[in-house]
Amino acid sequence: MRIALRIALAASAALLTLGVAQAQEKTLKIGTEGAYPPFNNLTSDGQLVGFDIDIAKALCDEMKVKCTFVAQDWDGIIPALQAGKFDAIVASMSITPERAEKVDFTHKYYNTPPAIVAPKDSDIKGVTKEDLAGKTIGVQASTTHFNYSTKTYIDSTVKPYPTAQEYQLDLANGRLDAANDDIVVLQQWLDSPDGACCKLIGAIKPVVEIHGPGAGIAVRKGETDLVNQFNAAIDAIRANGKYKEINDKYFKFDVYGGDS
Repeated sequence: MRIALRIALAASAALLTLGVAQAQEKTLKIGTEGAYPPFNNLTSDGQLVGFDIDIAKALCDEMKVKCTFVAQDWDGIIPALQAGKFDAIVASMSITPERAEKVDFTHKYYNTPPAIVAPKDSDIKGVTKEDLAGKTIGVQASTTHFNYSTKTYIDSTVKPYPTAQEYQLDLANGRLDAANDDIVVLQQWLDSPDGACCKLIGAIKPVVEIHGPGAGIAVRKGETDLVNQFNAAIDAIRANGKYKEINDKYFKFDVYGGDS
């Protein structure tokens, strides 16, 4: 009887320990676009890769949670978060007042400027409203770059696209005069065979009211504890060198930006 009792107690203790361990191993679902290299991209074999993905994995490790990833079209990414399809968005989403009405943000995890590109034989000399007057500009819809373009280039035709790849294709094929996007995204495209058609015209000085202070992680409204956990993890990987390791894998400069 004593042996049986000991075995039963040991089994109960093992099950309790397993239950505690499973409870502690929280799983977070991370939503991302998968169509915005080098920040996030879906490979031909269905793998999500890029700076956003590596940063998310590092943050999850720091927070001691298991993370899975969900690819989601950009236009529907905030509604999908609100509907519970995933727990957080790590997809180079700029922190803006308009979006902050719908989601809560961490502080930034990077901040790079926008820019204009055009065909190599273009007569465009700069990035001002006057420089782009009469031109057709391609830009991804529902982005800060689209908002900036429509508010700034009022003498131009601003054409929205679902993804960056689609405006890039039209620019390469002569159907656009220029494009506006993050300078890192544009430069990577220019450095590829597909971007050999075009050149960087120049960087645009960010407008904080439009572009925000940088890209942050979005969570559902009111999930303050999760925001605080992400913020602490961002600070930790900046301090312990993990952020620099990931940064240097993709870029030749610190994309974190200034202290804004």
